[in-house]
Amino acid sequence: FNVMLNTGKATPEQIRGWVANRFYYQIAIPIKDAAVMSNCPDREVRRGWIQRILDHDGFEIGGVKDPGGIEAWLRLGEAVGLTREEIEDQRHLIPAVKFAVDAYVNFARRAPWQEAVCSSLTELFAPEIHKQRLATWPQHYAWIEPQGLSYFRNRVSQARRDVEQGLAVTLDHFDTRALQERALEILQFKLDILWAMNDAMALKYGVNA
Repeated sequence: FNVMLNTGKATPEQIRGWVANRFYYQIAIPIKDAAVMSNCPDREVRRGWIQRILDHDGFEIGGVKDPGGIEAWLRLGEAVGLTREEIEDQRHLIPAVKFAVDAYVNFARRAPWQEAVCSSLTELFAPEIHKQRLATWPQHYAWIEPQGLSYFRNRVSQARRDVEQGLAVTLDHFDTRALQERALEILQFKLDILWAMNDAMALKYGVNA
């Protein structure tokens, strides 16, 4: 499904379906990160981790204002032809996508905070994926308003920073063979979450070869 999106084979309906469903993942990210912080006794880690919540929810501090990633995703939705109302009221949300995202949030709430941090490391691949979208979407989908792609632009640098922090925590904590195998299990779980989301959207909207 992702390959279809990035190679110009997706229809407007498929793109809108992806954007509408991924919105549920976007709004879950700061909730997940708040769960990590609530379980983490390390002040230095919390001081760094809180930036993720600000990145997505936005902020206005000391005259500095950033609408945040969730707002940027809503603008992406408008750029592909959705209304804010239909994105926010989740009328297009596929039950299996909701189930997968909720499973991820619940894992972050219940797992040791270092495991929840480890699960975020699928972001290792995010900068390249976002750069690929920025390179191919304007070429293949000229009907999408270019300013709507700001989420992808912003996340190229933000994801790199997030990966550095998450990787530092993971390498520090998972320092035995048994723990490193556990880290791989956690990453596989997170990949399964993302795979399940794409499978659900492929079933709902189809895949064009």
